[in-house]
Amino acid sequence: MENIFYQFTAKSLQGKEIGMDTYKGKVVLVVNTASKCGFTPQYEGLEILYKKYMDQGLVILGFPCNQFGNQEPGTEKEISEGCVINYGVSFPMFSKIEVNGTNAHQIYKFLKDKLPGFLGKRIKWNFTKFLIDRTGVPVKRFSSSTVPEKLTDDIENLLKS
Repeated sequence: MENIFYQFTAKSLQGKEIGMDTYKGKVVLVVNTASKCGFTPQYEGLEILYKKYMDQGLVILGFPCNQFGNQEPGTEKEISEGCVINYGVSFPMFSKIEVNGTNAHQIYKFLKDKLPGFLGKRIKWNFTKFLIDRTGVPVKRFSSSTVPEKLTDDIENLLKS
């Protein structure tokens, strides 16, 4: 498996297949999301980060997942409406995926392989975050409990490089 994030594709919430190479040259933050989770208010912090740094090259990619406590039961339409209505999310959101197990999305298989966490090559819960540099290399993993505001220094350092 190549070392680079850009080899993958994922389906947007609107059903369009998007190549991760769309984000070449950007700093990418990948987050598995859920709309009925204790961490769901992080959408607000993620949106603040996105708005603050998008012109400098940050993109945040949200991947809804229902594998943790059935906290993302909605359809793509419901997820999309909830993100926009409740949190004003304007960063790209993708179709619901699995992040663990045999049906885990290829992006998550790759990210977990490159940056194993506390539980090894598993995602512990919703809102686990992966930071990818401008060359497509995953550089840092953050737990669900790490609030978006705490990523500022790492994001700024990658944006400068």
